[in-house]
Amino acid sequence: MITFILNNELIKTNLPSGAVLLDFIRKDQRLTGTKEGCREGDCGACTVLIGELVDNEVKYRTINSCLFPLGDAHLKHIVTIEGLNLEKPNYLQEKFVELGGTQCGFCTPGFIVSTIGYFLTQKNYKLEDAVQFIAGNICRCTGYAGIKRALNSTIEYLSSSIKSKNGTEKNKLEELIRVKFIPEYFISIPKRLRELQQEEKTILSDSKILVSGGTDLYVQKWEELVEKNVNLISTKNEFKGIKKIGEEIIVGGSTTISELEESDLIHSILPELRDFLKLFGSKQIRNRATVAGNIVNASPIGDIVNILLALDASIHLTNGDKKRTVKLRKFFLDYKKLDKSENELIQSISFKIPEKNYLLNFEKISRRTYLDIASVNSTFFALMENDYFKTISITAGGVAPIPLYLKNASSYLTNKKINIDIIEMAIEIALNEISPISDARGSKEYKSLLLRQLILAHFEKFFPHIITKEFVLREEGLL
Repeated sequence: MITFILNNELIKTNLPSGAVLLDFIRKDQRLTGTKEGCREGDCGACTVLIGELVDNEVKYRTINSCLFPLGDAHLKHIVTIEGLNLEKPNYLQEKFVELGGTQCGFCTPGFIVSTIGYFLTQKNYKLEDAVQFIAGNICRCTGYAGIKRALNSTIEYLSSSIKSKNGTEKNKLEELIRVKFIPEYFISIPKRLRELQQEEKTILSDSKILVSGGTDLYVQKWEELVEKNVNLISTKNEFKGIKKIGEEIIVGGSTTISELEESDLIHSILPELRDFLKLFGSKQIRNRATVAGNIVNASPIGDIVNILLALDASIHLTNGDKKRTVKLRKFFLDYKKLDKSENELIQSISFKIPEKNYLLNFEKISRRTYLDIASVNSTFFALMENDYFKTISITAGGVAPIPLYLKNASSYLTNKKINIDIIEMAIEIALNEISPISDARGSKEYKSLLLRQLILAHFEKFFPHIITKEFVLREEGLL
């Protein structure tokens, strides 16, 4: 039986674990404040909060309920817009009305839930961070200026009204309750979830339908899932966690993109990654999408795959007692074809901790900057020694049937001294390694041009004096 707290009510249901949370909220519970929009995780109208007990405190995240399997709500706290209601609108809701943050109102519940999620989870409130947090919510009416005004006013109000934003989660909840920003029942949730964990068992399933984050699977095949029980990999401890073992970083297969983004360990080793990962979908998607899911989806334009290829990551597969390891660069055999048997799962991903003087950059071209999949993406990783490339890896996505490690271009650059001639030759070699096709995201000629520009962007970031000098000389007709 699936057991969880929905707003302030205990829920027990025998519905299939593969059912969609959005449908349960709207159809079974008649909580229609949560809207059904795109049903693909793009619009954010269905956003809800999910709270999970971690180290005796409840950690809240925003998720798209249209892509969330009901079984994953087990032993958690789900909050819809109705669960945020007080006797009168809170400060944020008032400002949405007063400052023109809403017109037709369809998208407004999702915006409110996402913004409450921001104030619940973040320590230092800043407008630019709040805007990033609601990047997965779309409004077709307001033009966003009114929404930003409401956010900024609320940030100023809470920053001056609550006593401590940097204490424990409990202290933050108590303060937000005191200023009548969230309902009082929130303070009882940790105790109630602890009691549920003692009373209820984890849901076990021998279903052959495996769901990790579900952010792509429920877009493609939701009709095949909603009436069935599914095997939720995200609930299995052996697939979780980020740790350092020796000179390697080990990332559990069910680790979410947000967990990767927020990891202090990862940040201490690859601080650039946080900015790169902001280009991976919306906050709601990053809170659910998993590293292993991005890999086994086998998309030629997977962002995490692109970065891990450049880091020469390894995949650790498990099938019961049988385990094996394969290099990520050899894992993709053809379009949607992997070096993986049907019963094998990615338990973890590992990569060597780079030397301190590494260079790492990720570039992505998409129609929407923060919420779209790439037309073409590329990662650059290098170690330099006296202006020579000691090690270099360049990857490309969207220009071949598989995510591509540009072996020939990378090999050519290794042990070469950086100058404009070898850059031009490396780009020419790279363009001969790819095989783009024309599709909805651009012609093959356009994608080739994009890859050329992305590789140039890598070099311009780290060697601007070389790229700039070359363009100046060309403009002056000296080349």
